[in-house]
Amino acid sequence: MTDLQMNFAETMAKWQAEREAANKAARSELLPLLRSLGVTEVAAEYEGYGDSGNVEDVTVQPAGIELPDDLRTKVEDFAWSVAYHQHPGFENNEGGYGTLTWDVTADSITLDHADRYVECSHSFDEGL
Repeated sequence: MTDLQMNFAETMAKWQAEREAANKAARSELLPLLRSLGVTEVAAEYEGYGDSGNVEDVTVQPAGIELPDDLRTKVEDFAWSVAYHQHPGFENNEGGYGTLTWDVTADSITLDHADRYVECSHSFDEGL
């Protein structure tokens, strides 16, 4: 392995550890806030392609609970960060999408993610 490859691997490992720590801190901050509002579940739908993306929708259970704007923004940022941590770069090219579902009562997160890709079938016929 070259020095450049070693530095890249070390940088990626450091980045991954930092992202994981930030996600853990955000989760610890959000959990009591959501519970204090009576939220039992959060579902965040996200979409990314063409080198950009965002959280499209956030719903909470039980129905009827409205998240304050600042809390909604923090939940959106957290959902995007978790999805990106599990599938880095999914917003590139054809992109990917999914739903993060957070069982707030049990503090358990499920990520249902799909990546898009282009498939080509090529043939070349000469002298037919």
